Amino acid sequence: MSEILKLCHIEKIYGEKESKVFALHDVNMQVKEGEFIAIVGTSGSGKSTLLNLIGGLDTPTKGKILIKGRELNLLKRKELTIFRRRNIGFVFQNYSLMPVLNVYDNVALPITFDRGNHKNHDYIEELLKELGIWDKRKKYPSELSGGQQQRTAIARAMINKPAILLADEPTGNLDTSTALEVMGLLKTSCQKYNQTILMVTHNEAIAQTCDRIIHIEDGKILQKPLFLEKDGDKKC
Repeated sequence: MSEILKLCHIEKIYGEKESKVFALHDVNMQVKEGEFIAIVGTSGSGKSTLLNLIGGLDTPTKGKILIKGRELNLLKRKELTIFRRRNIGFVFQNYSLMPVLNVYDNVALPITFDRGNHKNHDYIEELLKELGIWDKRKKYPSELSGGQQQRTAIARAMINKPAILLADEPTGNLDTSTALEVMGLLKTSCQKYNQTILMVTHNEAIAQTCDRIIHIEDGKILQKPLFLEKDGDKKC
Protein backbone atom coordinates (compact mmCIF):
# COMPACT_ATOMS: atom_id res chain seq x y z
CA MET A 1 0.00 0.00 0.00
CA SER A 2 1.25 3.48 -0.84
CA GLU A 3 1.38 6.47 1.48
CA ILE A 4 -1.62 8.78 1.10
CA LEU A 5 -1.19 11.19 4.02
CA LYS A 6 1.83 12.69 5.75
CA LEU A 7 2.02 15.25 8.55
CA CYS A 8 5.43 16.75 9.28
CA HIS A 9 6.12 18.69 12.50
CA ILE A 10 2.62 20.14 12.70
CA GLU A 11 1.93 22.86 15.25
CA LYS A 12 -1.32 24.72 15.75
CA ILE A 13 -1.37 27.75 18.03
CA TYR A 14 -4.43 29.80 18.91
CA GLY A 15 -4.19 33.28 20.41
CA GLU A 16 -1.15 35.44 21.11
CA LYS A 17 1.19 36.28 24.00
CA GLU A 18 -0.41 35.46 27.37
CA SER A 19 -3.47 33.89 25.74
CA LYS A 20 -1.43 31.63 23.44
CA VAL A 21 -2.65 28.03 23.40
CA PHE A 22 -0.80 25.12 21.77
CA ALA A 23 -3.59 22.96 20.32
CA LEU A 24 -1.08 20.68 18.55
CA HIS A 25 2.65 20.37 19.08
CA ASP A 26 5.17 18.67 16.75
CA VAL A 27 2.75 16.12 15.33
CA ASN A 28 4.25 13.69 12.81
CA MET A 29 2.17 11.03 11.14
CA GLN A 30 2.12 8.84 8.06
CA VAL A 31 -0.95 6.99 6.82
CA LYS A 32 -1.15 4.37 4.10
CA GLU A 33 -3.91 4.01 1.57
CA GLY A 34 -6.81 1.88 2.82
CA GLU A 35 -6.07 2.21 6.55
CA PHE A 36 -8.90 2.71 9.05
CA ILE A 37 -7.48 4.73 11.94
CA ALA A 38 -9.07 5.78 15.21
CA ILE A 39 -7.91 9.00 16.88
CA VAL A 40 -8.61 8.99 20.61
CA GLY A 41 -7.93 11.31 23.54
CA THR A 42 -9.62 13.32 26.25
CA SER A 43 -11.79 16.35 25.53
CA GLY A 44 -9.64 19.26 24.36
CA SER A 45 -6.64 17.07 23.54
CA GLY A 46 -6.50 18.25 19.91
CA LYS A 47 -8.36 15.44 18.10
CA SER A 48 -10.84 17.60 16.19
CA THR A 49 -8.17 20.23 15.49
CA LEU A 50 -6.04 17.54 13.87
CA LEU A 51 -8.96 16.38 11.73
CA ASN A 52 -9.76 19.95 10.64
CA LEU A 53 -6.15 20.52 9.59
CA ILE A 54 -6.03 17.30 7.58
CA GLY A 55 -9.32 18.25 5.93
CA GLY A 56 -8.06 21.69 4.95
CA LEU A 57 -10.72 23.40 7.07
CA ASP A 58 -7.95 25.11 9.07
CA THR A 59 -4.27 25.79 8.49
CA PRO A 60 -1.33 24.79 10.71
CA THR A 61 0.82 27.44 12.36
CA LYS A 62 3.89 25.41 11.41
CA GLY A 63 4.61 22.23 9.51
CA LYS A 64 3.43 20.49 6.33
CA ILE A 65 0.41 18.35 5.45
CA LEU A 66 0.62 16.30 2.27
CA ILE A 67 -2.29 14.37 0.77
CA LYS A 68 -1.56 12.26 -2.31
CA GLY A 69 1.73 14.13 -2.54
CA ARG A 70 0.11 17.58 -2.62
CA GLU A 71 1.05 20.01 0.14
CA LEU A 72 -2.16 21.69 1.29
CA ASN A 73 -0.45 24.91 2.38
CA LEU A 74 0.79 25.54 -1.16
CA LEU A 75 -2.66 25.36 -2.73
CA LYS A 76 -4.50 28.59 -3.43
CA ARG A 77 -7.91 28.99 -1.83
CA LYS A 78 -9.88 27.94 -4.92
CA GLU A 79 -7.48 25.06 -5.62
CA LEU A 80 -7.84 23.86 -2.03
CA THR A 81 -11.64 23.98 -2.22
CA ILE A 82 -11.67 21.85 -5.39
CA PHE A 83 -8.99 19.46 -4.08
CA ARG A 84 -10.85 19.00 -0.80
CA ARG A 85 -14.19 18.40 -2.52
CA ARG A 86 -12.71 15.77 -4.83
CA ASN A 87 -10.42 13.97 -2.39
CA ILE A 88 -11.79 14.36 1.14
CA GLY A 89 -15.15 13.39 2.61
CA PHE A 90 -16.43 14.63 5.98
CA VAL A 91 -18.79 12.94 8.43
CA PHE A 92 -19.74 14.95 11.53
CA GLN A 93 -21.39 14.00 14.82
CA ASN A 94 -24.29 16.41 14.26
CA TYR A 95 -24.83 15.14 10.67
CA SER A 96 -24.84 18.72 9.17
CA LEU A 97 -27.57 17.91 6.65
CA MET A 98 -29.46 20.61 4.76
CA PRO A 99 -32.95 20.66 6.34
CA VAL A 100 -34.65 21.94 3.15
CA LEU A 101 -33.28 19.09 0.99
CA ASN A 102 -34.48 15.50 0.94
CA VAL A 103 -32.11 12.55 1.39
CA TYR A 104 -31.37 12.17 -2.32
CA ASP A 105 -30.57 15.86 -2.82
CA ASN A 106 -28.48 16.05 0.36
CA VAL A 107 -26.35 13.17 -0.89
CA ALA A 108 -26.06 14.64 -4.39
CA LEU A 109 -25.12 18.11 -3.12
CA PRO A 110 -21.30 17.76 -3.45
CA ILE A 111 -21.72 16.55 -7.04
CA THR A 112 -23.97 19.52 -7.78
CA PHE A 113 -21.22 21.88 -6.59
CA ASP A 114 -18.57 20.10 -8.63
CA ARG A 115 -20.34 18.97 -11.78
CA GLY A 116 -23.60 20.90 -11.99
CA ASN A 117 -26.45 18.67 -13.12
CA HIS A 118 -24.20 15.82 -14.28
CA LYS A 119 -25.12 13.32 -11.56
CA ASN A 120 -24.44 9.62 -11.64
CA HIS A 121 -27.95 8.51 -10.63
CA ASP A 122 -27.01 4.83 -10.76
CA TYR A 123 -24.17 5.34 -8.28
CA ILE A 124 -26.38 7.40 -5.94
CA GLU A 125 -28.99 4.63 -6.02
CA GLU A 126 -26.33 1.97 -5.39
CA LEU A 127 -24.91 3.94 -2.46
CA LEU A 128 -28.28 4.61 -0.84
CA LYS A 129 -29.31 0.96 -1.22
CA GLU A 130 -26.01 -0.20 0.26
CA LEU A 131 -26.56 2.10 3.25
CA GLY A 132 -30.17 0.96 3.60
CA ILE A 133 -31.83 4.33 2.98
CA TRP A 134 -32.95 4.13 -0.66
CA ASP A 135 -36.56 3.92 0.53
CA LYS A 136 -35.98 7.17 2.47
CA ARG A 137 -34.64 9.12 -0.50
CA LYS A 138 -37.62 11.51 -0.62
CA LYS A 139 -37.70 12.08 3.13
CA TYR A 140 -36.33 15.22 4.79
CA PRO A 141 -33.80 15.11 7.68
CA SER A 142 -36.51 15.98 10.23
CA GLU A 143 -38.38 12.83 9.19
CA LEU A 144 -35.41 10.52 9.82
CA SER A 145 -34.03 8.78 12.90
CA GLY A 146 -30.52 9.62 14.11
CA GLY A 147 -29.11 6.51 12.49
CA GLN A 148 -30.79 7.31 9.17
CA GLN A 149 -29.46 10.87 9.27
CA GLN A 150 -25.94 9.59 9.90
CA ARG A 151 -26.25 7.10 7.02
CA THR A 152 -27.31 10.01 4.80
CA ALA A 153 -24.30 12.00 5.98
CA ILE A 154 -22.01 9.05 5.21
CA ALA A 155 -23.51 8.69 1.73
CA ARG A 156 -22.96 12.41 1.10
CA ALA A 157 -19.34 12.11 2.25
CA MET A 158 -18.79 9.15 -0.08
CA ILE A 159 -20.57 10.46 -3.17
CA ASN A 160 -17.42 11.86 -4.80
CA LYS A 161 -15.53 8.63 -3.97
CA PRO A 162 -12.97 10.51 -1.85
CA ALA A 163 -9.58 9.02 -1.15
CA ILE A 164 -9.82 10.04 2.52
CA LEU A 165 -12.89 10.00 4.76
CA LEU A 166 -12.69 12.10 7.95
CA ALA A 167 -15.24 11.23 10.64
CA ASP A 168 -15.56 13.33 13.80
CA GLU A 169 -17.39 11.32 16.48
CA PRO A 170 -19.71 9.75 13.86
CA THR A 171 -21.35 7.48 16.44
CA GLY A 172 -21.46 9.98 19.31
CA ASN A 173 -25.21 10.66 19.06
CA LEU A 174 -26.23 7.07 18.34
CA ASP A 175 -27.30 4.20 20.55
CA THR A 176 -24.97 1.21 20.82
CA SER A 177 -26.75 -0.95 18.24
CA THR A 178 -26.94 1.83 15.63
CA ALA A 179 -23.34 2.85 16.36
CA LEU A 180 -22.15 -0.68 15.58
CA GLU A 181 -24.14 -0.66 12.33
CA VAL A 182 -22.57 2.65 11.29
CA MET A 183 -19.09 1.31 12.12
CA GLY A 184 -19.83 -1.74 9.98
CA LEU A 185 -20.82 0.52 7.08
CA LEU A 186 -17.63 2.57 7.42
CA LYS A 187 -15.45 -0.56 7.49
CA THR A 188 -17.25 -1.95 4.43
CA SER A 189 -16.68 1.33 2.60
CA CYS A 190 -13.00 1.31 3.56
CA GLN A 191 -12.57 -2.19 2.14
CA LYS A 192 -14.82 -1.93 -0.92
CA TYR A 193 -13.52 1.42 -2.20
CA ASN A 194 -10.01 1.18 -0.71
CA GLN A 195 -10.69 4.38 1.18
CA THR A 196 -8.57 5.71 4.01
CA ILE A 197 -10.63 6.61 7.08
CA LEU A 198 -9.53 8.69 10.06
CA MET A 199 -12.13 8.70 12.81
CA VAL A 200 -12.16 10.70 16.03
CA THR A 201 -13.93 8.78 18.78
CA HIS A 202 -14.16 8.76 22.57
CA ASN A 203 -15.40 5.16 22.52
CA GLU A 204 -12.48 2.84 23.24
CA ALA A 205 -14.45 -0.28 22.23
CA ILE A 206 -15.21 1.20 18.82
CA ALA A 207 -11.60 2.35 18.43
CA GLN A 208 -10.43 -1.23 19.01
CA THR A 209 -12.21 -2.34 15.83
CA CYS A 210 -9.99 -0.10 13.68
CA ASP A 211 -6.67 -1.03 12.07
CA ARG A 212 -4.69 1.37 14.23
CA ILE A 213 -5.25 3.70 17.17
CA ILE A 214 -3.53 7.07 17.57
CA HIS A 215 -3.63 8.55 21.08
CA ILE A 216 -3.44 12.32 21.51
CA GLU A 217 -3.05 14.18 24.79
CA ASP A 218 -2.28 17.87 25.28
CA GLY A 219 -1.74 18.28 21.55
CA LYS A 220 0.89 15.56 21.32
CA ILE A 221 0.78 12.02 19.94
CA LEU A 222 1.54 9.61 22.76
CA GLN A 223 2.74 6.71 20.67
CA LYS A 224 4.62 6.85 17.43
CA PRO A 225 2.06 6.33 14.63
CA LEU A 226 4.53 5.83 11.77
CA PHE A 227 4.42 2.62 9.79
CA LEU A 228 7.72 0.80 9.36
CA GLU A 229 9.83 2.19 6.57
CA LYS A 230 10.59 -0.04 3.64
CA ASP A 231 10.97 0.22 -0.11
CA GLY A 232 12.31 3.73 0.14
CA ASP A 233 9.61 5.23 2.39
CA LYS A 234 10.87 8.40 4.04
CA LYS A 235 10.11 9.93 7.40
CA CYS A 236 9.49 13.64 7.84
